[in-house]
Amino acid sequence: MIPAVLEESRVVLIGTSQYTDERLPPIPVVEQCLNDLRDVFTDPDHGLVQAEHCTVLLDEPDIAQLGRRIREAMTGATGLLVVYFVGHGIIGRRHELYLGLPDSDLEHPTFGSLSYDALRDQILDSPARTKVVILDSCYSGRAMGETLADPVGAVVGQLDIDGTYLMTSAQRDQVALVLDGEPHTAFTGRLLRVLKTGIPEAGEFLTVDDVYQHLSTMMAAAGLPRPQKRGSQNSGRFRIARNHAISAESEEDLDTRIAEIVRRGRAESWQKQLPDLEKILARQQAILGDRNVKVWRTEQLIAHAIGEGGDPAEASERLRKLHALQTAELGDEHADTLRSRHLLAVNLGEAGLREDAITLLRTLLPDLRRVSGHLDPACWRAQHVLAVNLALTGQTEESAALLKELLVMQKVHLGEDAPQTAWVRRDLTLLSREVMDV
Repeated sequence: MIPAVLEESRVVLIGTSQYTDERLPPIPVVEQCLNDLRDVFTDPDHGLVQAEHCTVLLDEPDIAQLGRRIREAMTGATGLLVVYFVGHGIIGRRHELYLGLPDSDLEHPTFGSLSYDALRDQILDSPARTKVVILDSCYSGRAMGETLADPVGAVVGQLDIDGTYLMTSAQRDQVALVLDGEPHTAFTGRLLRVLKTGIPEAGEFLTVDDVYQHLSTMMAAAGLPRPQKRGSQNSGRFRIARNHAISAESEEDLDTRIAEIVRRGRAESWQKQLPDLEKILARQQAILGDRNVKVWRTEQLIAHAIGEGGDPAEASERLRKLHALQTAELGDEHADTLRSRHLLAVNLGEAGLREDAITLLRTLLPDLRRVSGHLDPACWRAQHVLAVNLALTGQTEESAALLKELLVMQKVHLGEDAPQTAWVRRDLTLLSREVMDV
């Protein structure tokens, strides 16, 4: 933590994900954006504020109540005040900015939206020495997914607060994005990555300008719109977080940690490994980027841990997206692509979508046999999973044939007492009694 700002700093996170006006499409990722920002800002080791000093205001429908809650959340801020908004931005007839609320009217934002001038006045009234305002705001429209357009041209002229730093999601007349398959907006997701992983060339603490410059470079490199900033006095030099990249692990260190996590997951519980896997993923993404084989393997392990932890539907959704990326980049027959197909089939079955799992496994098994041969353990695992799903859908004759074939191969190549042989023998016995249960 940064002890000097613990008691005197406040963070207010505001967002709107659902709108009654059909011209303002919903932005489901807003809730995840706010929750993950809260976790970063209140992290016990690297965060900015104590948990009770970070307020999340999601889908607040009443402007008067929202105003009261914002004022309450700002109370006590004498050092740093961070106000963050993510949602639709609406430009009024006089080019003034409104922040979209659930009952906002796109053509008449005056009565159902939060005026930026009103929020500005609240910030102006705060005794905080430094104010950081971050707007990840969108118009209604879509380009490459849901589009987020930056109203910074209207905002910068309205912002006149000593010690205030404004950061917005894109330059004037550009769009920022909610990219398909990403859990956050493009801007907030990459900001989170900077805060979580740090900046190798920066010092022990990150300033607001450090974050802006690194985020701007990251988004430009990814072909995304550059954010824009405006600061007064020395606000850009204010320390906003500890730098996670200081003494951060190397790629080789992360490889070692993953190997140990895999060992623990197999010996103990995959679900317990999930927090460590997510931290490693963030660090890998910072070092290697998003489209890297090692990054995808960690995402695969995360999905597996989520499924083992009792949410196979979520695991299936993640694996579908991952498999699509791997297929496009690595091809259908790459070992990682095939493994994602296998894990997807497992989780589809566990989620109750047995027929979908069977369909996937019927194509996966011959592909594995062609690529790796009949005696590869991956083939045996896929055959076993297919047999189980067939049994659970009443296709017992085919299931028994697959298990018998598998039992013969494993007896010969693994031995009578091998755990894999025992599992197949158990399921074949249960099947014969018509009480097979996984």
